[in-house]
Amino acid sequence: MAAEIMGSTVGKRAGKNVLKTVTSKDHQYRIEHDSIGDKEVPIDAYYGVQTLRAAENFRITGLTMHPEIVNSLAYIKKAAAITNCEVGLLDRKITGAIVNACDEILEGKFRKDFIVDPIQGGAGTSLNMNANEVIANRAIELMGGQKGDYSMVHPNDHVNLGQSTNDVIPTAGKMTTIRLLKNLRKQLLRLHEALSLKAKDFNHVIKMGRTQMQDAVPIRLGQEFKAYADAVMRDINRMDKALDEMRALNMGGTAVGTGINADESYLRRIIPVLNEVSDLDFIQAFDLIDATQNLDPFVAVSGSVKACAVTLSKIANDFRLMSSGPRAGFGEINLPAKQNGSSIMPGKVNPVIPEVVNQVAFNVIGNDMTITMAAEAGQLELNAFEPIIFYNLFQSIDTLGFAVETFVDNCVSGITANEERCRFLVENSVGIITALSPHLGYQKSADIAKKALKLNKSVREIILEEKILTENDIAEILDPVHMTEPGISGKKLMEKLHEK
Repeated sequence: MAAEIMGSTVGKRAGKNVLKTVTSKDHQYRIEHDSIGDKEVPIDAYYGVQTLRAAENFRITGLTMHPEIVNSLAYIKKAAAITNCEVGLLDRKITGAIVNACDEILEGKFRKDFIVDPIQGGAGTSLNMNANEVIANRAIELMGGQKGDYSMVHPNDHVNLGQSTNDVIPTAGKMTTIRLLKNLRKQLLRLHEALSLKAKDFNHVIKMGRTQMQDAVPIRLGQEFKAYADAVMRDINRMDKALDEMRALNMGGTAVGTGINADESYLRRIIPVLNEVSDLDFIQAFDLIDATQNLDPFVAVSGSVKACAVTLSKIANDFRLMSSGPRAGFGEINLPAKQNGSSIMPGKVNPVIPEVVNQVAFNVIGNDMTITMAAEAGQLELNAFEPIIFYNLFQSIDTLGFAVETFVDNCVSGITANEERCRFLVENSVGIITALSPHLGYQKSADIAKKALKLNKSVREIILEEKILTENDIAEILDPVHMTEPGISGKKLMEKLHEK
C-alpha cells in the first residue's frame, strides 16, 4: 500500500473556493484566518498565516531552519499521510498530493518558504505549522486549486492528521541528528586514519615526553600520534553508543504521549512506514509518555559531541606546543604553513588550523551547557525548549565536522617531524636520569640531575666526569628505543652491577 501511494500521481481540478485577496503597495496578498484573526499573506507564498505570525514574533537569530530538519519533517509528513491512508483516515487523492509535495521538498524545493527562526517559543509548533502549511499549499496546487484554499487540503486536518507538534518535532530532531552525525563520523574516521599514518611515519622519532610542562622521560613521536588516533576512535565509539538513543521515537504519542486522536492502527504502522520512506531504522519508544516528557537522549548525544571536542582541542593544543618557535620554542614538528601570521611581523606563520579547532571546541562546550539546561527545564508532560536544543546541537555537530575536515586536510596530513631537534632535546634533558635510577638509586640519580642543571651540563657529562659509569654503560642504559618501551633499560648491566 505504501509503495503504491508513494508512486501515485495527482489529477488537477479547479479549486472550489474563491479566495479573498487585496493589493497593497503593488503587492498582492491573500487573506488567511486563524484563531488570532485575519492576516494578509503574500499571494505566492506557500507558507500560511501561522508561519507568518511566527516569523514576525521570533526575529532572534536572523537565520532560518537547518535544511536537514526541513527534510526530516518532509519524511515525517509523508509517512503520516501514507499511514493515515492505509488505515482509511485520509482520502487517496489528498494523500497522493501530500506525498508528492513532500517529495518535492526532499528535492530541495520551497526552501525559501520555511521562514521561521530556529529559536522560537511554542515547543516547535511554529516549525511544525510551517511544514504543514507549505505542504498543504503545494498539495492544493497539485490538485488544481489556489494556495490558501484549505477546503481542499488543510494544514491541520490533513497534513497534521494523527500528529502533534509534541511527537513530530522530537522525531524530526532525532532524524536530523542521525543524518548530521554521519558526516561528523565520516570526518572523524578520516582524522583517525591520518593520525594513524603519522604514527607509523614518526615511530622512529625519539623525543622528550613532558608532564606538567616539565621534562619527563623519552617517548616516540609515533607513540604520541597513535595515542591521538586511539582517543579519536574512542570518541567515535562513544558517539555511536549515544546515537543509538536517537532511534526510539514517540511518534503516535501525539500531545502528551497518550496517543489521543491517533488511530490505533496508525499508532502501530507509523514507525514501519517512516523507516520505509526515510531508509532509517527507528523503533517506537517503549513508553511514549516518557519519550514525550524527557529530552535526555539529546543531552547524551551532545555530551558525546562535547567529549570529542575536548579531545580534538587537546590534540590541537599539543600541536601548537610541539610546533612552537620555530626557533625559540619546542620546534619538534612543523605544521603546514597556510597563511601569513601577522600584519606587522614579516615571515610570521601562525598555527591557524589548530586555533580554529580550539575555537570550535569552545563553542561546542558552551552549546552543551545550553542543551543541558534546556533539557532540565522541561515541566510535567512536555519540554518546551526543543528549539534551542536543536539549534545548538545541530550547530555543534556541523561545525565540529567542518573543523575536523580542515584539521585533516590543512594540518594533520602535512605535519613533518624535526628529528634532529627532537633528539637534541632528549640528549640534553635531565629527564633521562629516570632510566638511570634503577641502576644508581633514586637519591644518587637526583643529585646528578641537580648538578647537571646547576652546571648547565648534560647528565651524560656529569656521569662520565665523576666516573660513575663508562661510555658503553651509559649508551646501553640510555638507548633511546629501550627508554620508550616497558621494562628496565640496560637490565643486563644492572645485573652485573648488583653482582659487584
